[in-house]
Amino acid sequence: MGGAGLDGLPGWVTLVRAPNPGPMTLDGTNTWVLRAPGEDHGVVVDPGPLDEGHLARIAERGPFHFILVTHGHHDHVEGAARLSEMLGGTHVLAADPAHCVGAEPLDPAEKLGGGGVEIQVLDTPGHTADSVCFLVDCGNEQVMLTGDTILGRGTTVVAKPDGDLGDYLRSLDVLAAYGKVLTLPGHGPARADVAAVAGEYREHRRERLAQVEAAMAAGADTPEKVVDLVYPEIEPRLRFAAEWSAAAQLDYLRHKNRESGTPADGLDRL
Repeated sequence: MGGAGLDGLPGWVTLVRAPNPGPMTLDGTNTWVLRAPGEDHGVVVDPGPLDEGHLARIAERGPFHFILVTHGHHDHVEGAARLSEMLGGTHVLAADPAHCVGAEPLDPAEKLGGGGVEIQVLDTPGHTADSVCFLVDCGNEQVMLTGDTILGRGTTVVAKPDGDLGDYLRSLDVLAAYGKVLTLPGHGPARADVAAVAGEYREHRRERLAQVEAAMAAGADTPEKVVDLVYPEIEPRLRFAAEWSAAAQLDYLRHKNRESGTPADGLDRL
């Protein structure tokens, strides 16, 4: 799935991209620095991997009120504790207490403020159980930081056991309510309208689930067999990710079947 990126960002948003490009991280992990005009302190979202050079580039843009984490995958959170140390103990806030430093876990309904920015925490599990997004207001501008729930290009992987496709579809419904809000993803370029992208993602999932259901009817009962039928031209280096997705899709559709033909929560709205 494509999607046009944006060359410009609001003046109070800075991208510091980690040097960890790859098939799962695209150009690298996006670390976002938010600082309202005229304010001394800012906010960091997703410090990224434990790379001293990358963390030093973030620290140079301090000081910060706090460090936020969208989810617990290492390419987003591995450097958080070290960045906190470099900054003299700046608190790290995450939904999973395992990733917090000096702070309680984020409340899904929590609002964070400070230094001219207002941040609403949105509970958006699916990519991982602890995934959250951040709706940020600064002056008359809004942005949505989506971690890996929505990417700058392509679609995200929902992999069991931590990922759950039913939860992910419900999270896309949550994001679809925020029309024309600039999306700042965990990987890839910014995108203009989080609601539009959420709609594209749901359509993509609908089409893929229909293909997997057809493959199941043809006898595909394992992720490997589903990938053979549904992803016949997958690059060998990405096959593992396709098998992760297929496992989540099989689990989702088997749940649907266990419900005696009633679509699993979310599928009936696709």
